[in-house]
Amino acid sequence: MTESTQTRQKAALLQGNEAIVEGAVAAGCRFFAGYPITPATEISEAMSARLPAVDGTFIQMEDEIASMGAVIGASLAGVKSMTATSGPGFSLMQENLGFACVAEVPCVIVNVMRGGPSTGLPTNVSQEDVMQARWGTHGDHPIIVLAVSDVADCFTLTVKAFNFSEIYRTPVIILSDEVVSHTREIFLAPETMEVVDRNKPKVPPEWYIPYEDTPHGVPAMGIFGDGYRYHVTGLIHDVRGFPTQRPDEILAFRNRLFRKIQQHLADIHLVRTELAEDCDILVVAYGSVARSARRAVREARQLGVKAGLLHLQTLWPFPGRLLEPFLLRVRAVLVPELNLGQMYREVLRVNQGETRVEPLHRIDGNLITPEEILLRLVKL
Repeated sequence: MTESTQTRQKAALLQGNEAIVEGAVAAGCRFFAGYPITPATEISEAMSARLPAVDGTFIQMEDEIASMGAVIGASLAGVKSMTATSGPGFSLMQENLGFACVAEVPCVIVNVMRGGPSTGLPTNVSQEDVMQARWGTHGDHPIIVLAVSDVADCFTLTVKAFNFSEIYRTPVIILSDEVVSHTREIFLAPETMEVVDRNKPKVPPEWYIPYEDTPHGVPAMGIFGDGYRYHVTGLIHDVRGFPTQRPDEILAFRNRLFRKIQQHLADIHLVRTELAEDCDILVVAYGSVARSARRAVREARQLGVKAGLLHLQTLWPFPGRLLEPFLLRVRAVLVPELNLGQMYREVLRVNQGETRVEPLHRIDGNLITPEEILLRLVKL
């Protein structure tokens, strides 16, 4: 694995989708395959212009199934790769997403959420794909899912998504939503940022074991163009990539898939807090709703309500260990989200009856306002 620190300092007025593109290019993404879909189309459009300028490749595929397949192929060939879509396209990508999980192919998938199901509300905001991001593909599998809430997040968390993908040899999903992706803000790129490339083999091709166990659970990834030819399959496989029915090999492989994520939760779990150190009421929010929640907790303080915010940037694996200390001391938790309780139920699971947990839902295609959150905080 190689790391580099790049220097950037340039202010720009960017849309969230544009910031995702700039973050991807800064992280070293040089291949994009996708199919236009509202409200993610601007990512494809911007990538079609940006990638050729940095000697990258943009391909508009015939559909989202093919897009995900092309991204997997490009990554196996050694190129950092990404696709972007919205809910219906994300559904089509699920089978190939499972293939990327079991074959341990690093890649980044952006899902700009809109209302569903089916065609649903194509131009309206939603957070209805949270559970699909975790459980959409079949079988037991680990996954990393990050949620962006503003233009700065769109840049920095996209870089982080590529880093996680390369470090842990896994697909990483970025959940945006219509409001975040279409909001324009002044963005000042960080002066320095960490960019991580995948860990390549230190041995010649004839000695290379593509899926060997390692102390940190992640095998080095050989590149086909460098002579490291190995078997890639969606079947459960042994350390050399060939299908196996041996229980000991199956168990060792599947345990390692989970271990490579679970033993690194301290690095993967990303949250922000605001006024949370002494709060009596905690708001747990993510995505565009976290913006409303940030303002609401500030206004609640002015009214004498000791509210605080736990802003989730990592949704999966769920950062329960960072939530638990709050559950032991606050009087109540409020979970506002643009669905009927997908993350609320996860907070309930971790809570185990420690404190009162209340949902605040909205599914009409409109954003939850700071006033709505503030009203609930005052009542709590």
